[in-house]
Amino acid sequence: MTSQSTLQSVPALGTRPASGSHPSRAETREQLSKASYDLLVIGGGILGISTAWHAAQSGLRVALVDAGDFAGATSSASSKLLHGGLRYLQTGAVKLVAENHFERRAVSRQVAPHLANPLTFYLPVYKGGPHGAAKLGAGVFAYSMLSAFGDGVGHLLSPAKAQRDVPELRTENLKAVAVYGDDQMNDARMALMTVRAAVEAGAVVLNHAEVQGLRFTKGRVTGADLRDRLSGDEFGVNARLVLNATGPWVDHLRRMEDPDAAPSIRLSKGAHLVLKRTAPWKAALATPIDKYRITFALPWEDMLLLGTTDEAYEGDPADVAVTEKDTAQILDEAAFSIRDQQLDRDLITYAFAGLRVLPGGPGDTAKAKRETVVTEGRGGMLSVAGGKWTTFRHIGRTVMQKLEALPGHPLGDDFEPVSALPRKLPLPGVANPRAVAHRLLADHPVSGPRMAADTARHLATHYGSLAFDIARLANDNPELAQRVHPDAPEIWAQVVYARDNEWAETPDDVLRRRTTLTIRGLATDDVRAKVRDLLDKK
Repeated sequence: MTSQSTLQSVPALGTRPASGSHPSRAETREQLSKASYDLLVIGGGILGISTAWHAAQSGLRVALVDAGDFAGATSSASSKLLHGGLRYLQTGAVKLVAENHFERRAVSRQVAPHLANPLTFYLPVYKGGPHGAAKLGAGVFAYSMLSAFGDGVGHLLSPAKAQRDVPELRTENLKAVAVYGDDQMNDARMALMTVRAAVEAGAVVLNHAEVQGLRFTKGRVTGADLRDRLSGDEFGVNARLVLNATGPWVDHLRRMEDPDAAPSIRLSKGAHLVLKRTAPWKAALATPIDKYRITFALPWEDMLLLGTTDEAYEGDPADVAVTEKDTAQILDEAAFSIRDQQLDRDLITYAFAGLRVLPGGPGDTAKAKRETVVTEGRGGMLSVAGGKWTTFRHIGRTVMQKLEALPGHPLGDDFEPVSALPRKLPLPGVANPRAVAHRLLADHPVSGPRMAADTARHLATHYGSLAFDIARLANDNPELAQRVHPDAPEIWAQVVYARDNEWAETPDDVLRRRTTLTIRGLATDDVRAKVRDLLDKK
């Protein structure tokens, strides 16, 4: 539990300054309702966010709304990987893997090196497993070759060496370990930084704003009627073009445009578990379950992330949740390569499930292509669905190219084609996180304690150079320098920063997506109440 003294001190803190860092919700609603936009993006998952970012860079007047929080559904429920897609090599999709690698490297090295980090993967080869050592050795070599050996050369490793890096690795019947490199991230933080980039390029954004209906002009979709789910206020947005980027809800919005619209997608549920680690891990495990599926065990945020499942889902997307069957499956599959003591259910701190959006059609969801589909409805609304987190920038560019190619130039001629934009424009805060952490530790306040090393690392890898803004809040008010919970690196200044600079409106916005407190199992009732108090001090 958090110390009572810390919690008692917080409610008096963090009143929002008169000139907040972004407009209030009321100001944003007024702006949205009075202006006319070139593009209204409905859906604040990574596909909608990326498109809004690219559209704003192109000089378009862009509005972005979401019924929940930014990255509030599928986009914060991924496996947290930026990866080329090793399993796609089995189907001969060599060009796709090379393209994925290009995007992965661009994000992790130029666009967001402060938010992504390289991760070594060990692929254990057990006696009687679905793949032999020679095949996997050749596979990881080809995989590394497709990334121009930028992450080293894929190779085979002895079980003894692998166990030194992954102490909980099962070595019984372990013949060899294949090694390759990819990257990982905190998906919610990456999405939020992309929202910020879109706003800095001129986009107007509002979360917790639900579409009540679409607006039509001469049969064309030209906007939407919305309701602020927090205040109850109703308002509308007019736009020349509307993009439906609502992910699992894409067909729900398509039926607002055309009640007879046929289903265009199917959904696959992916569940994950987060556990406390019993020992440090220097590499991740990618364990083949069958010919097509791999289960991951990833060191992430000082925890261990296990998953994922892949099964058809036909219920309400809002109701997706991890079931006992999911939990048992994830632990059973992890047990192929991980010792029992690391898989104790008492170590589980959090479980989450997301929905993959796949093209409609028959067949096993595990074998379905993770491709992006852009369609135009009867009323001219564009709908975008599907795709991979790794290629979020590419998807934004692809949607923009679709918009540019529409007949009649509905966007006008005074915008810059996406092909003319910088290819690797960095996200806000871009910096070397090690250098940021070093400076946070060196630049301590004249009075008050030095920042803890784990807090400095956490701020550097979640905000980049924007971490200095949070450090200033903590330096100006030492109580904001206190930890939100003794067992997590986050400090109260992050809550104030999330409220004033990152559109956080509810405790879940802060605890689940702008910090790691929920996934660590530390979002206690006391913590939630104090976060709520700070959010109310706008």
